[in-house]
Amino acid sequence: MGFPDRTERLVAPEAEAIAEHVFVALADPSRRNILATLAAGGPATATDLAERLPITRQAIAKHLTLLSEAGLVTAEHGERRRVRYRLRSAPMQVAQQFLAAMARDWDGNLDALRTHLDG
Repeated sequence: MGFPDRTERLVAPEAEAIAEHVFVALADPSRRNILATLAAGGPATATDLAERLPITRQAIAKHLTLLSEAGLVTAEHGERRRVRYRLRSAPMQVAQQFLAAMARDWDGNLDALRTHLDG
């Protein structure tokens, strides 16, 4: 009885790459706090976020860069060179779909194992 490896899953490589970036971004509690703050309060600048969180503005800027690279936030340029960051849900949805596909893989594998052991 063989179990499918990563190449046999029904997940496109592009989706897997996006999910990986999302998981890396979500691994850090400071980045999760930034995302939660943006979700609760709407778009904000790095300075706004520094006023709300126990993180320096410089650290927030670095975290926002990584979150932007993961596609979880987008920068909107406003007046006087102010940049506001807004949440983007699309990469999170891709990560959720990736996890759902993995769960289906595991469910199928566990069902096959159960059938094999019961048989």
